[in-house]
Amino acid sequence: MNPMLNRRHALCCGAAAVSGLFTSLLPPHAQAAPDQDAARRLPLSLAARALVDAAFAGLDPTQLWDVHTHLLGTGDSGSGCWVNPRLDSWWHPLDALRKRVILHGAGVPGQSARIDQDYVHRLSGLTEDFPHGARWMLFAFEHAHDEHGVAQPGQTTFYVPDAWAARVAHANGPRFGWVASIHPYRDDALARLDQALSQGTLAIKWLPSAMNIDLRDPRCRPFYDRLARARVPLIVHVGEEKAVPGAGRDELGNPLLLRAALRHGVRVIAAHCASLGQALDLDRNSGTVRPAFVLFGRLMDEGEWNGLLLGDVSAVLQVNRDAVVWRTLLARADWHARLLHGSDYPLPCIAPLVRLAPLVRAGVLAAADTATLEELRAHNPLLFDFALKRRVRWQGAGFADPVFQTRRHVQRTLG
Repeated sequence: MNPMLNRRHALCCGAAAVSGLFTSLLPPHAQAAPDQDAARRLPLSLAARALVDAAFAGLDPTQLWDVHTHLLGTGDSGSGCWVNPRLDSWWHPLDALRKRVILHGAGVPGQSARIDQDYVHRLSGLTEDFPHGARWMLFAFEHAHDEHGVAQPGQTTFYVPDAWAARVAHANGPRFGWVASIHPYRDDALARLDQALSQGTLAIKWLPSAMNIDLRDPRCRPFYDRLARARVPLIVHVGEEKAVPGAGRDELGNPLLLRAALRHGVRVIAAHCASLGQALDLDRNSGTVRPAFVLFGRLMDEGEWNGLLLGDVSAVLQVNRDAVVWRTLLARADWHARLLHGSDYPLPCIAPLVRLAPLVRAGVLAAADTATLEELRAHNPLLFDFALKRRVRWQGAGFADPVFQTRRHVQRTLG
């Protein structure tokens, strides 16, 4: 056989094996893709309804804003969204599988000719099970750029323009707000920031390792100054990144680099509380590597950032997080006023990422709750994510109500 065909056959077989393994991990209701809304048309059991009611008890829904919600698309509606072609190529089987699994989780048929619209429609439908006033902050997502500020599509996993995020938010009234994503190395970075601010962006989103952003770069300083004056937060992914490799600059996800923005008075939201991976301890000059979460905790305990540094709890209950993360975040009641609810949608829709059994074994979830939570997951994975975060406990302590009253942290840009 031709060596190239041999290689292609091996890659396809390998991808098929991985796909089969992933599918085997999905719960029965998700293995067949057909109608992802079928479970939502069935009434919840009394136990599930009681769990949902308990999750919302004590909260003002007008203050419940999900601060970490992704938009995705292919540009098939003229949105300007873009996905790297390797995610459609079986020459890159894991990348292709990643796209397939994420779209499946988001309720978008693999062969859809209107992925942009289907994605928004599904998300909008899931929000209907939340009370009036709850809101989701939709992320734009910038290209990776090189050191000269030139966009690098080849190093970009996916792209969502600011204009599309703003358009979806404005078209859906009070349910959605939007978050701009602007690379600070661009020649027009400040002009684009001013435009986004004038159009009502609630925050700015950066993923340094994927986008190639060094938070210490001097070109970031005028950007920081503008954000600080406008009192608009900067949402920064810190810690290891799994879903969006992009430029692959893992060292730029070091939580200690957040000090560069904090020193300029920028309110910074550390995405996922840096709960995954390790980073160099830049404070020790010894080459010591520590869990990124430990470095995030160090920053949280530095008094000078008390009014500036926040962390969002999106993805923190995923199976690839250590139980120490779960227990620490629950136990540190002194942090709770600075922790923000976020779903990292559509990842809660991918069942293998959030498994209940490890949470039970870690002692942060009651085994008696698992069946009801699984019912809720089948009914609405976005509601499941919220209810799960309201349900977890460590030594009797759960996430306090302020974790879910996030609106105050992004209030300034409301018109």
